[in-house]
Amino acid sequence: MSGFDNFNTDFYQSSYSVDDQNQAGYGNTENQYNKQYSQYDYSQPMGYPSPGMMQPQQPYTGQIFQPTQTYTPSPSQSMYGSSFDDEPPLLEELGINFDHIWQKTLTVLHPMKVADGSIMNETDLAGPMVFCLAFGATLLLSGKIQFGYVYGISAIGCLGMYCLLNLMSMTGVSFGCVASVLGYCLLPMILLSSFGVIFSLQGMMGVILTAAIIGWCSFSASKIFISALAMDGQQLLVAYPCALLYGVFALISVF
Repeated sequence: MSGFDNFNTDFYQSSYSVDDQNQAGYGNTENQYNKQYSQYDYSQPMGYPSPGMMQPQQPYTGQIFQPTQTYTPSPSQSMYGSSFDDEPPLLEELGINFDHIWQKTLTVLHPMKVADGSIMNETDLAGPMVFCLAFGATLLLSGKIQFGYVYGISAIGCLGMYCLLNLMSMTGVSFGCVASVLGYCLLPMILLSSFGVIFSLQGMMGVILTAAIIGWCSFSASKIFISALAMDGQQLLVAYPCALLYGVFALISVF
């Protein structure tokens, strides 16, 4: 036990001091900072420019919420940006022109009016489709479901007139133009089918009215074809097949 007590006495009686270590550590740190900053010469002026030597800023010349344009768009971007403004309206792209539709309708309703060949030579199927639907609707009001016959006879009649007019005319004609003219000239037949809703067309008055409507349709169609295709002196030759076609529509309306 005496040996163990001597060991403890020797351990606690050491000459080590914590305060001496702290003083030594802080002293070394201060010496390092003094050595580091003692070499800097504080007598020299700093490198910052004086307020009078600063360059003046350029004034803002734009408007509020309208910044100035700092770049010039490339030609491709300029063309793409202005292409929407240069595009035609949607109805014009689809070939629907209400002014031309109204002029063609007036030409059909007024048989003695001179037809404009430049307008009548257009492929406009919006009006004919509406008139075909109206003709079928008036037949439906009379209790006749004849939509299939209306479209079938129209297609066969347009094909026959297309072949005949290409043989008779020197310039030729498109199938769309033939369908457009025959469809617009179906408008008087809508009046006949509308009369059939009110009273019967199988009497004498009905026969007279039906013959007048057939002559009206065929005369208007032949007039338009003559003016559009420059077929002078051939109106009767064109009116005859047109009368046969509209006669079939008249039979559907009467019976």
